[in-house]
Amino acid sequence: MSVSEPATGRRRREGPTPPQSEAPYLEALRAFAERRPVRLHVPGHKGGPAADPEMAEVLGERALALDIPALTPGIDQGPEPTPFQQAQLMAAEAWGARRSWFLVNGASQGNHVALLTLAHSGAELVVQRNVHSSTIDALIVSGMRPTFVASEIDPELGVAHCVTPEALDRALAETPRAAGAAIVSPTYFGAVADVQGLAEVAHARGVPLVVDEAWGSHFPFHLELPTPALSLGADLVVSSTHKVVGSVTQSAIVHLGEGGLIDEEVVDRCVTLLESTSPSSLLSGSLDAARRLAATRGFELLTRTMAGLRDIRAAVRELPGLDVLDERLVGAPGVHAYDPLRVVIDVRGTGATGYELARRIREHDDILLELAGENVIVAVFGMAEDVVASGARLVTALREELASRVHPGDRSREAFAPPPPWGELVMSPREAFLAPQEVLPAADAVGRVAAESLAAYPPGIPNVLPGERLTAETLDYVRRAIELGGSLRGASDRELRTIRAVVER
Repeated sequence: MSVSEPATGRRRREGPTPPQSEAPYLEALRAFAERRPVRLHVPGHKGGPAADPEMAEVLGERALALDIPALTPGIDQGPEPTPFQQAQLMAAEAWGARRSWFLVNGASQGNHVALLTLAHSGAELVVQRNVHSSTIDALIVSGMRPTFVASEIDPELGVAHCVTPEALDRALAETPRAAGAAIVSPTYFGAVADVQGLAEVAHARGVPLVVDEAWGSHFPFHLELPTPALSLGADLVVSSTHKVVGSVTQSAIVHLGEGGLIDEEVVDRCVTLLESTSPSSLLSGSLDAARRLAATRGFELLTRTMAGLRDIRAAVRELPGLDVLDERLVGAPGVHAYDPLRVVIDVRGTGATGYELARRIREHDDILLELAGENVIVAVFGMAEDVVASGARLVTALREELASRVHPGDRSREAFAPPPPWGELVMSPREAFLAPQEVLPAADAVGRVAAESLAAYPPGIPNVLPGERLTAETLDYVRRAIELGGSLRGASDRELRTIRAVVER
């Protein structure tokens, strides 16, 4: 291997797999640091001695000593399988994948990898409309032209659930040259799709199914959790391991399924193309450690965590004006199963919006939530978290807010209307992103082609994406959503006073 090769050159699959109780890559990093070699290579802090003193104090000398570059003998270079290769093999075994790749730019990188991989097989893609923004970015990177499929909307809460197999089948029928389908499961709100049904629909039409399972990295480690997408026929799965399992922020894994519809070497080349040639050993080491924790103690930890969360939900449900989403949601359109590693609280009976309640407990109680919407707030819990302590603080804060600052009762607010149909897709997101653009008043943008996204929350489904023609109905809807207390994401002007549009010749 030449020193110019990127880190994914560390990828041989052969060789025995150590037991899941080991962490070969993390252990190799520690052994290297304990040797205290003379480091005449990057990084410039030299494992700590040349670091800024305050940075060393804040991060800790141990962390800096483990900040070891790629292509280091005994870690990711040398006799194969190297410790890094072994760690990825063990991750594939733990998550039930044919092969797994560590990522140092989060699940966002995984979504980029997924669509760039599919682009090797064609230029068209069926994709869930309310995908993560990184998937929209992946459309720009890959140049694929999307056919969007709508997820189901909860009629009471106004939040987006999952895509149904029937909706995916219709979209694939309308896109006979699709190279694949990409969906999200679970959602921010815990809804899990019928992945098996979606995979059967995709495979019946000869295309692979990509699942953004960023929020479901813990699923394989407890039988009471929803069945993981890889076990249900998904062909490529993006796993944001840091979210619940607990690796370091910005670390993730992309897993290849056993179906054979996606070329392993194409995935590998796409990972190589999109990753840094200076990947963080701290991020990869945390993935190795998190895998070990999940594989060896995940069942025990998740059993404790889920029991604690049942108690927290019961306590929240006792508070005036509050309810929770839970397994009772299963069976609703677009909800095949439910992920219990979050507490989604329905605030409609409090007289406050989710935005307001989240702000109040942040300012008064120093509690930060994962997400807030018009009708709900979302708290996410980690696999190994002490949920009794953190959950008790949440319940106490909510009780105090309801008693002193919020007056329970139905809000006399105008309801959010259903969003209008999406505008015509005039050019691909990539073409729109790279086209000449101008910023103009939103009132003058009707009929123009958008160069940016507009997504009103709730329900968080993009109303406009790059390449779509702007309509008066859509702009009025987004403006009205903002006036009613919603928020706008994706736009350069969050107040929608201006919008970025393509300069059409």
